[in-house]
Amino acid sequence: MTVIDVDLLLKGDRRTLAKAITLIESKLENHRKQSQDLLEELLPETGNSLRIGITGVPGVGKSTFIEALGLYLVAQGHKVAVLAVDPSSPLEGGSILGDKTRMELLSQEANAFIRPSPAGDSLGGVAQKTRETMLLCEAAGYNTILIETVGVGQSEYEVAGMVDFFMVLMLPNSGDELQGIKKGILELADALVINKADGDSISLARQTCRHYASAMKLIRRHSFWKPRVLSCSAQLKQGIDCIWEMISEYHKESLKNNTFYEKRTLQNKEWMQHLITEMLERKLNESEAVKELRPELEQKVINGETTAYLAANRLISLL
Repeated sequence: MTVIDVDLLLKGDRRTLAKAITLIESKLENHRKQSQDLLEELLPETGNSLRIGITGVPGVGKSTFIEALGLYLVAQGHKVAVLAVDPSSPLEGGSILGDKTRMELLSQEANAFIRPSPAGDSLGGVAQKTRETMLLCEAAGYNTILIETVGVGQSEYEVAGMVDFFMVLMLPNSGDELQGIKKGILELADALVINKADGDSISLARQTCRHYASAMKLIRRHSFWKPRVLSCSAQLKQGIDCIWEMISEYHKESLKNNTFYEKRTLQNKEWMQHLITEMLERKLNESEAVKELRPELEQKVINGETTAYLAANRLISLL
């Protein structure tokens, strides 16, 4: 039986924190119960961080940017946790598990903690592991959580639904307006940051900033905050301070008008609803009675002998 020393975790012991995260990532049912009991005990000590989601197209320099931002924050006295959402399998490539080596300087800092969330087919998937890991990091005293996503896809929407501030990194390129980023993701963004604004790319980065600033004005936002467009060079560590000033301004304003806690409340409610739906679907798929009747009802729907609604309702009633 895995035992987590809660007192050590609350004191910020990194080994205990890593052990607790491993417990959360376990697929064993008894570990799942232990991890939920642990989280419930720690809940009063969570929620005291600023959660920042960072995404962008491959090659935009996310790891370099996160390391530059993380080092800046640590120097300012913050405790920083970096969580990487990885929707792909480490066995099949595309894994983010190498981030500790890519963020070599940040990983050596005593007040920084870097942890990937590998893919899995357990309830809630990667989003649940990241959410719960985030709570553990907060309980351990990390007041700034940076959540990195890989590529562009469903993970971006999942991360946007668990953070306070969502940032999209872009390349200096005025040609393709969206650069492979879906419009829906831009609608979620609180800021666009043009990275690699250095060397020969400085003038192009300025042009790109103007281009995106105009494009963002066309996106309707029902929020007090108007998304900003900034540029930086993570490699040269230039412009990082301005980006943090912007995030701090957002944080201060959202606390003042109470949207900070309203957003978190809504995120928690939506996440609970998501889990209810997923749990019901799982129970449905595990039911022997459903397995037996489902093929027959599917055929009747295909043949036009019954409606999809009645078929679905009949299967649900078996629970």
